[in-house]
Amino acid sequence: MDRAGINILMYHQVGRFKPMKAHRSTYCDHRRFAAQMRYLKRFDYTVLSLPQALACLRGERPIPPRAVVLTFDDGYENFYEYAWPVLQAHGFPAMVYLISSMLGQPSRWFAADGRDTPPLMSAARVRQLRAEGVDFGAHSVSHIRLAKQQDTAQIRQEVFESKATLEDVLSEPVPHFCYPYGSHDRRVVDAVADAGYESATTCVRSPATAADDPLTLPRKAISFGDNLIGYFWRLHVKNTSKVPVIRREGMSFDARTIPAAGPVRG
Repeated sequence: MDRAGINILMYHQVGRFKPMKAHRSTYCDHRRFAAQMRYLKRFDYTVLSLPQALACLRGERPIPPRAVVLTFDDGYENFYEYAWPVLQAHGFPAMVYLISSMLGQPSRWFAADGRDTPPLMSAARVRQLRAEGVDFGAHSVSHIRLAKQQDTAQIRQEVFESKATLEDVLSEPVPHFCYPYGSHDRRVVDAVADAGYESATTCVRSPATAADDPLTLPRKAISFGDNLIGYFWRLHVKNTSKVPVIRREGMSFDARTIPAAGPVRG
């Protein structure tokens, strides 16, 4: 990876799972997760919080070598049981993206694929983890594919309401968004901008650089099958996006037109 870039990694569930062939990017075996975190520690990767990474991309601080951000989509309860103790042991920060209308409920969208519907974090759990240092962002109201919605008003409701609800839960600003399924187009990005988010992450595969738009940040998905060789490959080799990247003209970090939402913690 180029030192001018930051690998934002995308996880979903961490736990105990049977072997699988489908939907592998939404599962990570807890033993492999622990090994991946040991790998980052052993080989001197710098694990940044998302606010720290944004400060680096804005040029407010140098980008350290081997910089990584750990993000977790959907807000599964198994994060608390399996991922958070490992992250705490290494002193690693994390960003968890929450579906605002589903706190404390099953992940109902899995049922369409015949999968189990693991529970999502409750509001009480979210507040507990926030007090322990976990960062939280918004992941829409109802986990729909935003770019497939014909009604722009519905897109805006998903983006705006998720922010407002989570700010009520956390009693603090929620300036970070993640597109469910990575689904976004210019209408969706504009809604995210209008809602006042500082950053938004996608599923577009590449390191994040200062040339990126803060509202279409790329990430790399970590899959159920990733052993340490696969993990290294994703970190250092798998750097080319398969899809076009949406960048608003003049809105990259380099353009310095996106103000920070507040002070950078850490």
